[in-house]
Amino acid sequence: MPSNYPEFKHGADRETVSAAKVKALESLLIEKGIITGETVNNILGYFETEMGPFNGAKIVAKAWVDPEFKELLLQDCNAACERMDFPEGMSGAEGEHMRIVENTPEVHNVIVCTLCSCYPWPTLGLPPYWFKDPTFRARVVREPRVVLSEFGVQLDDSVQVKVWDSSAQIRWWVLPMRPAGTEGMSEEQLTGLLTPEAMMGVATVKAA
Repeated sequence: MPSNYPEFKHGADRETVSAAKVKALESLLIEKGIITGETVNNILGYFETEMGPFNGAKIVAKAWVDPEFKELLLQDCNAACERMDFPEGMSGAEGEHMRIVENTPEVHNVIVCTLCSCYPWPTLGLPPYWFKDPTFRARVVREPRVVLSEFGVQLDDSVQVKVWDSSAQIRWWVLPMRPAGTEGMSEEQLTGLLTPEAMMGVATVKAA
């Protein structure tokens, strides 16, 4: 997590502890013949190259420059994904039913999963620590403006904040506002401005 984002009281050794647990589980599964020594590497490689926030960034950038695509995206997110040059089945695999909500000058949307960590894997990849944290999940529902301010998002009192709860049935994510000063940028350049945090509503998009 970038240093300007709240840590929600995780221990300093969380990465070491988590890595040890994962390694022990991986070794046990290999020993029992359930997976091979390459299985985990193959899965990680897939998320590094095929399924991740770079997909969401391409979708958002296209929506910013193509009004017809944007309309489809807001009406049927999965149908819009299927129009993109993504690997087959990208609108499935933890993203069977995705919905996207649009940030506007009047409304700011933020996503949470109050039950666990349901997340739109095809467009944003694996969920980050802060999204899975019980403290974040509880607080963003009760005091979203305070939590957003801790992430660095300062909103005027006139802006309505809407919190959307992802679940196994619907995975929500955000269409951020296109920043001013990007009118002359190409779709590829716009893609480089997007972050997973902006597409979950805990950050805004800044012009380069």
